[in-house]
Amino acid sequence: MSTARERILEATEELLADKDALAISTRAICDRAKVGMPEIYRQFGDKQGLLTAVADIGFARFLAEKRRNPLTDDPVADLRTAWDSHVTFALRNPYLYRLMFTPTGDARPRAIEEARAILLKAVERCRDAGRLRMPPELAGQSILSANVGVCMMALSFPDLFGEPDISRAVRDAVIGRATGAGTEEEDTRIGTATVLARALLGTLTGTEPVNGAALDALTALPGLPGLPGLPGLPAE
Repeated sequence: MSTARERILEATEELLADKDALAISTRAICDRAKVGMPEIYRQFGDKQGLLTAVADIGFARFLAEKRRNPLTDDPVADLRTAWDSHVTFALRNPYLYRLMFTPTGDARPRAIEEARAILLKAVERCRDAGRLRMPPELAGQSILSANVGVCMMALSFPDLFGEPDISRAVRDAVIGRATGAGTEEEDTRIGTATVLARALLGTLTGTEPVNGAALDALTALPGLPGLPGLPGLPAE
């Protein structure tokens, strides 16, 4: 049998399916959960505490979907996939999404840090592949900010900003700025040189282990000077 706390959370989530959090009364929650009004204050302190707990549940689901995003050999393509899955979640859960990303009062969902960390790891994959044009932290913050902004505009003004092409255009512009993808800046030789430079620097300073797989891949690329079988400096 479910506890009073579980019933209150479940009732609030169900009401959020078609109604904004501000429009949901504690009376409606209690009636649906079949508990007395004092139970909300006993379990959560106040309505805001309850809404923060529901937002945390929303983030748990959001992050679970993020972790299921497939990883491919193209980290920039994976960033685009992560962006699209974010938008899909928002459109599928409009009122819950607003609650998650527009908290009120002093309480903030703690899971936002994990969301940021997951994105940062995805951005660092781009860096490790030599396909990042700004610091990873800045890139991650920029992408997440833009992703949330697109979702909020689509939810708030669907007639003006709900077209999928808008999300894709912003996605490609922001990720392109961070990685050089789809722009004249994108040059595979730049990425190759970046990976090689990082590997050499790590070897010389002892600050970063050599990525053997990355170096093996580099030796297979045509046109890289100074490696066996490649034009440029003589190979040893």
